Amino acid sequence: MTQPPQRYLVAGCKSWHRRVFDEALRKLPGDWHYVGEREQLSLAKVRKLRPRYAFFLHWSWKVPAEILEEVECVCFHMTDVPYGRGGSPLQNLIVRGHRETRLTALRMTSEMDSGPVYLKRNLSLEGGAEGIYLRASALSADMIQQIVRDEMQPTPQTGELVKFRRRKPEESQIANVDSLEKLHDFIRMLDAEDYPRAFLSHAGYRFEFSRPALYDGRIVADVHITVEPAEAKAKEPKE
Repeated sequence: MTQPPQRYLVAGCKSWHRRVFDEALRKLPGDWHYVGEREQLSLAKVRKLRPRYAFFLHWSWKVPAEILEEVECVCFHMTDVPYGRGGSPLQNLIVRGHRETRLTALRMTSEMDSGPVYLKRNLSLEGGAEGIYLRASALSADMIQQIVRDEMQPTPQTGELVKFRRRKPEESQIANVDSLEKLHDFIRMLDAEDYPRAFLSHAGYRFEFSRPALYDGRIVADVHITVEPAEAKAKEPKE
């Protein structure tokens, strides 16, 4: 009797995650399924599919403990763990002056980014945030193929633990930047879909910056100008 194909579940919450699934992952051997919304991921769905692995390219919501216990869940973290566990890894790396990092595939556990490691790959941090995320997604697809093909067993993390703190939207305001190079890094590290872009507030308006280019001692960037939100105006200091 012919055995049914092995099933795999892939979760992602950005447009490029769906694209890498359609262009690369679903063409791999097996029966591949994608979820892109919080409501689409449930214990009932996992039990119905019974996937060999659940891969999380990126996920904005906490994965319930019962799902972590039901299926081998693999996520991809943009640091050489245990260095850089925690939130906003890309931005935290760039503000610390890193130009490259390691993309880590690790098993998800109840403690964020603390699970054992399947493999790591080099990842450049040059260019804008969205471009970096696109490269990371494509690299994740290659790593998924290797994990599936080799049935890799993860090993415990080793090294010094350094934790990152998740950035808040208000931290995208430009302040205390002492060079054009650092300003360029600040703008590019926030330049991605659905991320709070670098901004300045002045005279009741918000100036948001994207697509920066640094050359000839200057930065050229796109600027999107809107009326400052009322709650932000209320926080402005009175003269």
